[in-house]
Formats: sequence, structure tokens, C-alpha cells
Amino acid sequence: MSHSKDPSDYPRDLIGYGNKPPQPHWPNNARVAVNFVLNYEEGGEMSVLHGDEHAETFLSEIYGAEPFRDRHLSMESIYEYGSRAGLWRIVNEFSKRKLPLTFFAVAKALEKNPALVEHIKQQRSDNLCDVVCHGLRWIHYQNMPPEQEAAHMKEATELLTQLLGEPPLGWYTGRDSPNTRELLVEQGGYLFDSDYYGDDLPFWTKVGSQSHLVVPYTLDCNDMRFSSPTGFADGASFLQYLTDSFDVLYEEGKSQPKMMSIGLHCRLVGRPGRFKALKAFLDYVQQHQDVWITTRTNIAKHWQTHHPAPQS
Repeated sequence: MSHSKDPSDYPRDLIGYGNKPPQPHWPNNARVAVNFVLNYEEGGEMSVLHGDEHAETFLSEIYGAEPFRDRHLSMESIYEYGSRAGLWRIVNEFSKRKLPLTFFAVAKALEKNPALVEHIKQQRSDNLCDVVCHGLRWIHYQNMPPEQEAAHMKEATELLTQLLGEPPLGWYTGRDSPNTRELLVEQGGYLFDSDYYGDDLPFWTKVGSQSHLVVPYTLDCNDMRFSSPTGFADGASFLQYLTDSFDVLYEEGKSQPKMMSIGLHCRLVGRPGRFKALKAFLDYVQQHQDVWITTRTNIAKHWQTHHPAPQS
């Protein structure tokens, strides 16, 4: 077996910034940039109603749900809790506190909720929210033909633009494929994507001959772990993990500021028994000085301004 292949051909970057990350220069010399993300997927998930082969199995109260080849009414109602009740519990809390919130919006899901569209427009006018395109559907793209994924990407962009009056600047598939980033750059029009979990700071990467900005996301500071048997058992463990993460980043931020993403889902943390922990974490963060709570697009624009793409 030959090992003579040039290691520079290896497509992964395992080094990143190494031990010398850049100084972000967050506004007002903030020690940490905090971004809360609300994933809106309800109505875009897998369902035979949407032409899929089976019902949704992912991110619900039913761990290890079977892929029923018919409507799964229990699964449907769990997702509907998110759009009917959990959504408003969360967004009303952020609105009351006047805190920025990023929506990872599945286009076909947002289309089904005109009241949320209007809420987003109002909050966006006050610079209290932004929308990142979360794909056309909340489905797996891993094995989808590139041509079909590209068509979904184009339709999702056009649909969100039509609904919101302006195109999104950020992209996050979540259940992405090896082709996703290349297809996104080929389509054009996007400043950044967040289909990456491997850093605490944004960074530029090369896609073909073009520089492309990545704003990393998180699966650890994420309420999705409530749906895992090895994840958060209750609100207290969620709160403890978030505060511990924040404390480390805040301490490091004395000399080397980073960013912190918190991933939320309407049907998960929107449940009363978990929502209390979210409120407590918001209280905790707001008690600290030198914290930039902002949208994901604002972070991307800041990075573009203060750390522009390298000239090749």
C-alpha cells in the first residue's frame, strides 16, 4: 500500500488557526460574541405528505423513531407543538428582552407560517433578527444527486427572498452533503455558510478559486441533545453546560475573544420544562459586561470588514 501521495492534497484542514487565532476586534472590545439560533423546521420535515418515502425520525421526543412508510401522527404532532406553541414562547421572550435572534429557516416550513414571516419582518426592521436559509426541506441531502440538491438550493433561496423581501446572506443545511458548499458557491449570492462545527471563530476557505466565509455552528450547546439518550436529561443539565461554556469563553476573552453559538428548536426548548433553563441562561449572559449578543449575519459582516478574504 503506497503512502507517497502529497499530504497537501488532503481535503481536510486539521490545523486552522493553530495556537495563533486572530484578534476578532468585536464591537466595543467584547470578550465574546454570542449568537442564539432558532431552527425553524416544522412543516418542512420528512413526511409522506411531502412526497417522502417515510415519516420523520429525527429530533423529537421519540428517540429511535421508526421510519413509518405512512403518516406518523405522533411525530407530526410533536413537530406541530413547535410551530403552534414553542415558537411563540421563545420569540416572545427574545422580543421582550430586545435580544437579537437568528432564524435558521427551512423555506418550505416558513412558507406555511405567515404569522412568523410577519414577526421576522418586524424584528428585522429593528435589527433584532436575521434569517439564514436552512434549505428547502428539513431532510437528508447526503445521497441526493448534486443536480437535485442545486435545484433545491435555488428554490429555497427564491422562496425566502419572496417571503421576506430580500435574499438571505447565510446558509445552513444541517443534514448536508459533500457537495453542499461547492454548490452554494456556484450559485452565488451568499456571504457565508454555517455547515461546520470545527472552530470558535469564523474563517475563510477556498472553494475552487473563490474565497468563502464559514461561520461555525454548534451541536454541543444545542437543545438537540434533549432528544438523545446521552444528551441533556433536564433543563438543569442544559443550563449548566451553557453557563460552563460561556464562562470558559468569557475568561479566554480577556486576551483572545471567540464566539459562542447556542442552537435552539421550537419543539425542544420550547417545552415549558426546558424553557425555564433558557430564560435562566439569558439572565446569566445579560448580567455580564463586554458581551456582544448579535445575529449571525452581523458576525459574518464584521469578519468580512475586519478580516477580509486573503488575497491569493
